[in-house]
Amino acid sequence: MEQFRLVIVTGLSGAGKTQVMRVLEDLGYFCVDNLPPALIPKFADLCSQSAGRVSRIALVVDIRGGEFFDKMVQVLEDMESQGILYEILFLEASDETLIRRYKETRRRHPLAAEGRVSEGITLERARLEKIRGRATHIIDTSELSTPQLKEKITALYSESTEHERMTITIVSFGFRHGLPLDADMVYDVRFLPNPHYVESLRRRSGMEAPVREYIWKWPITQQFTEKLLNLIDFLVPNYVKEGKSHLVIAVGCTGGMHRSVFIAEKLYAHLKNKGYKVNVEHRDVKHNLVEE
Repeated sequence: MEQFRLVIVTGLSGAGKTQVMRVLEDLGYFCVDNLPPALIPKFADLCSQSAGRVSRIALVVDIRGGEFFDKMVQVLEDMESQGILYEILFLEASDETLIRRYKETRRRHPLAAEGRVSEGITLERARLEKIRGRATHIIDTSELSTPQLKEKITALYSESTEHERMTITIVSFGFRHGLPLDADMVYDVRFLPNPHYVESLRRRSGMEAPVREYIWKWPITQQFTEKLLNLIDFLVPNYVKEGKSHLVIAVGCTGGMHRSVFIAEKLYAHLKNKGYKVNVEHRDVKHNLVEE
């Protein structure tokens, strides 16, 4: 059974808690925003008894809770006495950064509904001081871009290896049937020699040995495949580093029956051998067989 993990996300308003919750959701955490502190122990107990169905929880708790939030320290002490393990992720940023973010979004600070944002930030820092002192991790988001923050959160809370953090889908398709709408990158292989014009191969797919042998025997196919795999080896680790959770690579030929299928299978085998979570789909093979 997966180990139970409870992460309490808190910190200054405008420091990036919403972005962090989105990343944690992508990592498989059950996320709840603005939960009253008094309910945390009961909620954690309920989830811990779910037979592993809910084993990773992330809760945002901050000053929006008003008077409820002031009981946070007492709740944490009670949880410790009950043996409930938790982690606190505290987000902060400089006053200048927070003021700029509030001006850009035109939102009001929770503690400065009628006053200046700077006054609200000062009050909030004071109320959060004790919680900050209990933090497991403190992240200053002042100089972090969204991808950089995502990378930090993934490094801290992902329980997968680097290769397992992203799922890759290879899709072969035919241009005459339209582009896959969810493709992140598209490779056009219509320049490769076409088995369609070989009568004995026309009704066979790129997964069958005679078609594979025909496509692979041409030097241009071998040269292209080598360059493509080198490019993929450069791109994919950088997508993983950026924090992308799902990458769709589309390979297209005219009908989606021969060349795109062959190259997609090459990509699949290569990435699988590298240890990535990868699957392959041949979108238009059945469509072509029906047309035939």
